[in-house]
Amino acid sequence: MLFKSRIKSDELKILSYLNTRMNLPENDKQYFLKLKKGFEGELMFDLLTEKLHCHCLILNDLLLKVNNTTFQIDTLIIKDTLHLFEVKNYKGDYYFEDDKFYPKKSENDILNPLDQIKRGESLLQKLLHQHGFNFFINAKVIFINPEFTLYQAPKDKPIIYPTQINSFMKNFDNTSLKLNNKHRKLAELLVSLHISKSSYTQIPTYHYSQCKKGITCSTCDSFLITVEGRNCRCLECGQVELVESAVLRIVEEIKVLFPGMKITTNLVNEWCSVVGSKKRISRILEKNFKIVGVHQWAFYE
Repeated sequence: MLFKSRIKSDELKILSYLNTRMNLPENDKQYFLKLKKGFEGELMFDLLTEKLHCHCLILNDLLLKVNNTTFQIDTLIIKDTLHLFEVKNYKGDYYFEDDKFYPKKSENDILNPLDQIKRGESLLQKLLHQHGFNFFINAKVIFINPEFTLYQAPKDKPIIYPTQINSFMKNFDNTSLKLNNKHRKLAELLVSLHISKSSYTQIPTYHYSQCKKGITCSTCDSFLITVEGRNCRCLECGQVELVESAVLRIVEEIKVLFPGMKITTNLVNEWCSVVGSKKRISRILEKNFKIVGVHQWAFYE
């Protein structure tokens, strides 16, 4: 049973929007691509956990703090024991040497996921003890990408490789006991302790004038959009979306990028210039939001 779903962080949303609407500095672009790739890998693992039939509670994407130390959990599954998963979406050839992971085409090691999972396990155990829970934690690193290969792979580490995932999930689904009130109370506690906004974000400074305006395709992010009656059509990939849906998507984008900016007809019309009708924009806003003020001072919330 899914107890806590995974959502895209505001940091990833902002970087995704900025990557489409401006030229990000190279280091920020690489950071964005890393976050995006990691999120995509976690979603791939979610597709597998959604198919579980065993008695369990699935908590995705927890950000917790214990003794002033913050730590993140990609996926925690509460069964008879706690199963902690660190999901990695690495692609390509790597090798393992001296307890470190190296891309085969580079001599520089990468952040060791085994260290990450060990740290998460230790901090979670401390958190549980502080709240009077005593559960065994089974922690594993999941390499989710089918195009990942690890040479000199260790046999004694808590790692699930791409070719092992299906059999692992099948065995995982076959073993469980019925959950009790203690399990649910733990899940409720962890969700209540979840920190929704991380203080550790890496977002570059940006301004309204730097952002390219226009409706983008919901599938390929192209600005090559044409309006045909009630629909927007992407000339790049052919994706069709209702004009109303596209306008509301752009409003959400403005809110995320510029949370202090009031949503007005003129503002949304500037971002949705391809719609070509302020009256149409106004009708969509009036239908979906509450209007505050009158005439030129009116805005929507």
